[in-house]
Amino acid sequence: MPQRPKLVLVGQLSTHPWVFDAAARAGIDLVLVPRGDDTAESAARANAVVEVLPLDIDGNPEGALSALADRYRREPFAGIMAGNEKVVPFVARAARELGLPGLSDEAAAVVRDKRSMRQRLRKAGLGAPGFRVVGDPDSWIEALDLRFPVVVKPASGFSSLGVIRADDKDGLEQAVARTRELVDTHLAPGEGTAEQAGVLVEEYLDGPEISAESLVFHGEVRVCAISWKGELTGPYFEETTLRAPAQLPAEILAAIEAEVIGAHHAFGVTEGTTHTELRLVGGVRPVLLEMGARIGGGGFMHHLVHVSSGIDLAAEALRIHLGRQPLCWSEEPVPTGHAAAYLVPVGKGGRINRVRGLDVVRTDPQVDYVVQTVGPGAQVRCYPDWSGYPAIVLSRHDSDAAAVTYRDYLARTLHVEYEEQG
Repeated sequence: MPQRPKLVLVGQLSTHPWVFDAAARAGIDLVLVPRGDDTAESAARANAVVEVLPLDIDGNPEGALSALADRYRREPFAGIMAGNEKVVPFVARAARELGLPGLSDEAAAVVRDKRSMRQRLRKAGLGAPGFRVVGDPDSWIEALDLRFPVVVKPASGFSSLGVIRADDKDGLEQAVARTRELVDTHLAPGEGTAEQAGVLVEEYLDGPEISAESLVFHGEVRVCAISWKGELTGPYFEETTLRAPAQLPAEILAAIEAEVIGAHHAFGVTEGTTHTELRLVGGVRPVLLEMGARIGGGGFMHHLVHVSSGIDLAAEALRIHLGRQPLCWSEEPVPTGHAAAYLVPVGKGGRINRVRGLDVVRTDPQVDYVVQTVGPGAQVRCYPDWSGYPAIVLSRHDSDAAAVTYRDYLARTLHVEYEEQG
């Protein structure tokens, strides 16, 4: 009986099941390097995990790399893959030093820095918003030549943490101060230098937001699904719903694909899977906001791709990181429906009591997954100091209209109850 391939999965939260379930389907064993907020018990129970390998990537990256190399020498593994945004550079370096498939160090650095992405996009002749880099606390005034409104964001941030819209000069000064505070609190310790964890100010793009999920093998890019996120106007850009496939004219879908593929080439992303966020300026012109070199949404974007396109995104990503050609390169997948994700809004934040309505939703045949990310007593921070969605509901439908109707039902049904603060 042939031996099952083994892959090191770094920083994938074990309570998010999609990548683990995909590994089980694909016959791949996982060595899980858990996130710092994961538990050893949960990590060990995750599907397809045969070993838990704790590494202090944030606090001691050199020691973590040395320990990983020692583990490889004792018993080689065939691949390594990033499960969250922050570990992408570490995984790229580890892959290079161990001779495994992965991003180059340069590409990993580019997709972790929105400044570099915008510079590369402009050089490649692709769309990018006007922007300025804010260095020291007083240099926010250098962004006053941009067209208002503007958006202030961490240069190496993720999940809308510290992303704030400013409509005028006073708002800009306040937003830069607030974003810088959040960078110093949540990002700077794990990002190396203060410059790497800087602040970006860019012109706000008016139009709906979309995302594109892609696979990349030996430099060839396949855009697997395009999802509709809707009108996110700020001031904090909290996402609540995604639907796939996006209901857009064929010429706009083609323009989105061309922009996404061009961005891959501009950034040097040649292996793996990516989550790309864009704006449709005026509802028609795609402009890239950012690209992450991992499965989006902590893994749940796999579900939208799998249902709407038939492509087993997480399983294909694992295959790529094992050096194998994705099955969808030679077999045309078949869509099974319209997919939707509902991210229960955080609301005012606080110490959580419960998410009311989840028990009813769990039994609904339209629902494939209900993942409650935090339990009673956990402290949830609201935007822009974002700590995560309280719960995620993934469903499938016969049409996009049915998905919209079900989103409205979930919005009426699911509510976060917080403990009263005496």
